[in-house]
Amino acid sequence: MAFKDWFSRQSADNVAETPINVAESRASIENPTIPVSAENFLTFFGVQTANLPAVTIDSALTVPAVWAAVAFLSRTLASLPLHAYRTTKDGPKKLGGKLEMVVHDAPNDDQDSFKFRQWFWQQVFTGGRGLAWIERTPQGIEALWPMDPSKTVIKRVGMRVVYQFENKDYPAADVIDVPFMLKADGLKHYGPIAMAAKVIQLAIAMNDYGSNFFAGGGVPPLALEGPLPAGADAMKRAQADIKRSVDAAKNANEPVFPIPAGYKLSPVGLDPAKGQMVEARRFQVEEIARGWQIPPVFLQDLSHATFSNAEQQDLHLVKHLIGQWAEALEGEMNLKMFGRLNSGRYVEHNLDGILRGDFTSRMNGYGVAIQNAIRTPDEVRALENLPSKGGEADKLHIQGATVPLGSQNDSQAAPAPANDNSNDEAEAA
Repeated sequence: MAFKDWFSRQSADNVAETPINVAESRASIENPTIPVSAENFLTFFGVQTANLPAVTIDSALTVPAVWAAVAFLSRTLASLPLHAYRTTKDGPKKLGGKLEMVVHDAPNDDQDSFKFRQWFWQQVFTGGRGLAWIERTPQGIEALWPMDPSKTVIKRVGMRVVYQFENKDYPAADVIDVPFMLKADGLKHYGPIAMAAKVIQLAIAMNDYGSNFFAGGGVPPLALEGPLPAGADAMKRAQADIKRSVDAAKNANEPVFPIPAGYKLSPVGLDPAKGQMVEARRFQVEEIARGWQIPPVFLQDLSHATFSNAEQQDLHLVKHLIGQWAEALEGEMNLKMFGRLNSGRYVEHNLDGILRGDFTSRMNGYGVAIQNAIRTPDEVRALENLPSKGGEADKLHIQGATVPLGSQNDSQAAPAPANDNSNDEAEAA
């Protein structure tokens, strides 16, 4: 059937099924049942549009950039030192006992602090929410237990928020809740993977295309041009002959293979270089970095990195990302663990822990802190897990040469050398 006859029949069927005004139909180039703006418009003419795969958390993590973002952020936040303090008239005092053990050492009997917090942040940076239940006893806080966000129903009863987990209701005061971003109702949330689904879909499609392309020996899909053989069986035999020729050439590592006389093979689509696939995949890394607000250099994308701007991205990471998420967890823990009217107790991250691997910067910082009476030598030793020396090491120090202007006296002047033989040496000369 010719295309004109087929199209006329389709138009007649559509008119019969859907009565429309003839004048309006003549004034429009659109088919009345499938407008040009419809997603399946090209499918109506036999053109198949891209069928991108659905994105789940597991499939999204197969994209290296997504995996790197989630792993890097969760490990970095889990490695920050987290301690419990009490406010006193002499300043903050680090607490010990069960509370410090729950916060810093082991939140529960099954997990240490790093493992618990890494899992917690993984939920935030994948599904978009981290939840933990606070176990209390008459003596105080006993433990923190993980709650699977995918199995937790969050609802509002009156004006109170309730978390339903494994058929049991938990009040909001006993649940630590850090969402990636809340929706307008204050209950549901947005997750980074769900919001970046289109970008991740494209990255997965590129991975699949690249793997299929190179799995086929780098041979793109081919179209056979020339006199077509009569009959479906003859067409199948011709296709089989061409495929055998291509496979034989690949197996024999030969660049040339024969085809029937009068025929020509043409690639369908573009090869990765002409299709700018390399540039597109690099751009996908930048797009994914935007989804988690992380500098691309931390996703191992050094294409635009220099010595100076990479260092600035370190500062950007701490100021505008790690510090903010650390504050989100601190605020939630302080509110839920100690209440609004707490007795001066609080938990706080030590962001200096990010520099733990940089020995030179750490030692220089310690030296400045001791010389300017900011930290005592024993406090610095405690940060390095060294034993206290007590005595003078537990006092604040300051350089003796730093004194108020005008308070110098002669006794502070450096004494002359006891044996000054410069004159004798001059005379002898």
